[in-house]
Amino acid sequence: MIEVIEPASAEVMAEVPRAGAEEVDEAVARAKAAFPAWRAVAPADRSRLLRGLADGLEARAGDLAVLEARNAGKPIADARGEIGMVVECFRYYAAAPERLLGQTIPVAGGVDMTFREPLGVVGLIVPWNFPLVITSWKTAPALAAGNTVVLKPAELTPLTAIELERVALEAGIPEGVLNVVAGPGSVCGQRLVEHPDVAKIAFTGSTEVGRGIAAGAARTIKRVTLELGGKSANVVFADADIEAAAAAAPFAVFGNAGQDCCARSRILVQRDALDPFMAALERTVRSMVVGDPLDEATQMGPLISESHRETVASFLDGEVPVAFRGDAPDGPGYWFPPTVLEPSGNDVRVAREEVFGPVAAVIPFEDEAEAVAIANDTIYGLSGSVWSGDGARALRVARALDTGVISINSNSSVRVSTPFGGFKQSGVGRELGPDALEHYTDVKNVYYATEEG
Repeated sequence: MIEVIEPASAEVMAEVPRAGAEEVDEAVARAKAAFPAWRAVAPADRSRLLRGLADGLEARAGDLAVLEARNAGKPIADARGEIGMVVECFRYYAAAPERLLGQTIPVAGGVDMTFREPLGVVGLIVPWNFPLVITSWKTAPALAAGNTVVLKPAELTPLTAIELERVALEAGIPEGVLNVVAGPGSVCGQRLVEHPDVAKIAFTGSTEVGRGIAAGAARTIKRVTLELGGKSANVVFADADIEAAAAAAPFAVFGNAGQDCCARSRILVQRDALDPFMAALERTVRSMVVGDPLDEATQMGPLISESHRETVASFLDGEVPVAFRGDAPDGPGYWFPPTVLEPSGNDVRVAREEVFGPVAAVIPFEDEAEAVAIANDTIYGLSGSVWSGDGARALRVARALDTGVISINSNSSVRVSTPFGGFKQSGVGRELGPDALEHYTDVKNVYYATEEG
């Protein structure tokens, strides 16, 4: 059995059967057997079933939010918002089956047509930081396109994925179309990657693991989409609304206790505004409420595990002194205070590596050119923000940053209807929006001869 630990208490909250390679093989066999019938479901009927799944999730949204908050340690308000996005995601892709359009192409001697065809069995490997919402980003377009799914949730946070499978069956999704296997990534994930009957892997996780998945998938020429690590920049110019930028910046780093690949954990501040920005930032950080995920007032919960807390703490190695910290509870649970380091350069470890915890590096810059150079000086390119009162400069800098998802005068850059994914070693492919569907289909070309004789 897998003992599922509640991060806020460090106590066991549930036990679930631990899947292994044999269970993965069985799940793939079920998905393979279910694929021809699911592929043949009329588009309008597949849309209806996905809408029913969305309705079922909405009806259980309150319970799912509590389960997610307890299992992942996230504030209940955040968990409610995520479950709302899950419902929205399934509703968005419920419209897709009737809109997976091909083309007609003028050619000599006949008519040429293209069709979007499903891939078959797809393996979905999701992380522990946003368990159900990232599951929905992959599952909804995969099912909408006519694929069957084997879903491997993170071993630390399998509970809402198991509930998703139950809700899907209740909504009328046929058995074998959506299969959940909860087990170690080194066993279950690896088996999905190497299984010859799995046509595609969609993975969200660390860049290190993503490299291994890409290499493993190459052996059977699997299609792969990878959403990997990040070290995103939050660029604040002196002409920005400094109070607004400083009030928003902590939540761009400390949201989900910093366990977010999109975390803007490098805060780049124009030197003329550094002192007032740091003063305003300190006020916000010291006022943050860190505590019980089920308390409505909580803004940040615990880290996911004791081992992860040790990893995050290792970044406070004295190379860069702590400027100020917020408060965190004592006692049981994997707590870590929101922490801002003294301004430093971009060459220190905490500015180069993904901390995946509530630790922010502050990096001064002189002018626009230096800001862009520092922001782009990383192997990653996932997210970021630009704060400026000069609209032309804000857009100019946004275009110059080597990153896949960026916002101006805001930390919000993820929408169900817009593409999400990274540049460089932050990943391959896109999730969300219409772009995601392209990664769950192949293009088939058909030529029909019409010439007489």
